[in-house]
Amino acid sequence: METRKGTVLVVDGETAARKHAVRALKRAGYRVRGFGNGEDCLAAAADDPPALVLFELELPDMSGYELCRALRQGHGDGLPLFLMSGDRTDSMDRVAGLLIGADDYIVKPFNVDELVARVRRFVERRARTRYGAAPEGVDVTPRELEVLRLLGEGNDQNEIAHELSISPRTVATHIQRLLTKFGARSRAQLVALAYRAGVFSEP
Repeated sequence: METRKGTVLVVDGETAARKHAVRALKRAGYRVRGFGNGEDCLAAAADDPPALVLFELELPDMSGYELCRALRQGHGDGLPLFLMSGDRTDSMDRVAGLLIGADDYIVKPFNVDELVARVRRFVERRARTRYGAAPEGVDVTPRELEVLRLLGEGNDQNEIAHELSISPRTVATHIQRLLTKFGARSRAQLVALAYRAGVFSEP
């Protein structure tokens, strides 16, 4: 199988869970590196910027939230970051992960096909950059750009949730963050500002 562009980093202190995710992504054609702690992940990312990072919320040397902040500071909002957890699985935990800067939240044990589909969506969209980027001075994550694109296509909150395989509440969280970042007072104004800024422009 042809290796897909970019390297995916998997960070989990639990060896069996880490190897399970690494195997699944390798079978899907990705280059994958696995790490048992956050510091090794940060060093690897600094040496060779990854296409996506998937990491456990509870790590031996730091929390997933701390790793998320460090990766955002070092690599900006263009790097897709996926939090995952088998213990912290309620809606407040997922919302907290999104608010801290993660693009997705994977609940363990995960379905392999769903994990691969979510990773593929972000990695390939990042490589294509088909729908442009956020305007200068506005830090928008890849997931937020997806939500914004679907809003611009006229989808409502439930339709966006179905398309992205996330909950309507999670969609609402992304939209609220976008409203704040763009300084918009309504969803219609948000879409108008995004069009004006060229976010939806084709290559």
